[in-house]
Amino acid sequence: MLQPSELDAPQPASSRLPKAERRRQLLAMALVIVREEGADRLTLGHLATRAGVSKPITYEHFGTRAGLLAALYKALDEQHTQALQAALSGEQRGLADTAQVLASAYVRCSLKMGGEWQAVGAALSGSEEMAAVQQELLAGYAHLFVAALGPHSAYSPAALHRYCVGLIGAGEALSVLMLAGNCSEQEATATFAALIQGGLHVPAA
Repeated sequence: MLQPSELDAPQPASSRLPKAERRRQLLAMALVIVREEGADRLTLGHLATRAGVSKPITYEHFGTRAGLLAALYKALDEQHTQALQAALSGEQRGLADTAQVLASAYVRCSLKMGGEWQAVGAALSGSEEMAAVQQELLAGYAHLFVAALGPHSAYSPAALHRYCVGLIGAGEALSVLMLAGNCSEQEATATFAALIQGGLHVPAA
């Protein structure tokens, strides 16, 4: 989890951290940069300076600025996915409760991350890396939604998958609306829950 409060003090370049731990440290510092200075300031060189490492280390881990942004976007998304999985774990629920849990967890996580996810995504917009990352993450979200909603659906598997892809787009749009101050968390959650529940009573074509 990339929380600034858990970020270690920047390590000097001579410090020998395991590769996975160094990558985690660099991504945590990258998130701090986005929060404090904005996504436009996130470059491999600036990350190296803020993390207290040599520039070749950041290039070794991420290759390009787009590679760094894509890695950070995926790390933020992992937090989002873990929050949804945690919310859905436990007892069996009816459709209304499942829709409410899905909507609440999705919107709350978007709010908790503030505009960071959107800022990093905007910085990557139009790149080949972003297109690949979006397809990968969409597939993961669709699988999670299908698993949660499948027991309550009369749709065929293919139709349910399409429905869930549409829901994910709606959830993202509502989160953007909320973060822009155009609706409250409660309003976004209620609308998303209604959308999730509303279409599942329609039998598959």
